[in-house]
Amino acid sequence: MREIRVIDDTGQQLGIMPPPQALALARQKGLDLVEISPTAVPPVCRIMDYGKYQYQEQKRSREAKKHQKVILVKEIKFRPKVDEHDYQFKKHHIERFLADGDKVKATVFFRGREMAHPEIGHRILMRLLEELVDVAQPETMPRQEGNQMHTILTAKKGASPKRTAARPEAEEVKSGS
Repeated sequence: MREIRVIDDTGQQLGIMPPPQALALARQKGLDLVEISPTAVPPVCRIMDYGKYQYQEQKRSREAKKHQKVILVKEIKFRPKVDEHDYQFKKHHIERFLADGDKVKATVFFRGREMAHPEIGHRILMRLLEELVDVAQPETMPRQEGNQMHTILTAKKGASPKRTAARPEAEEVKSGS
């Protein structure tokens, strides 16, 4: 019969003993004998309330999930004939998404005859990369898949995220009549 190293419920070592003796000690205290390290020589077991231990572990994992940051991939679509104002408007959206910690997939969508000129879409995406060089870095370079050309952008490590606070509501303007 193999022997095990036993640790008390207070954390003190009780020494090396046979499993039936350790189990009897645990039952005397109304607790469980739980194997902590089965690969150690001899294996290490602890006297504890296993239900309480499981509950605390679940509580720790829930707490860890609360502190995780979920990274979303937002998509901004461009067309080859995008107007300058629309381009700037979408570029500002990309900057905001990156500041919020999300990734951005910038896509140029081609239709019909536009497919014959993929260089226009490539030029739009390269311009975007050049203008956002301070705040973003490309995860993938522009590439075409079917009738779309896309690139994925992530926020630069050195760029300080400018967490946007909630915008103040627009004040109503009273007419002077």
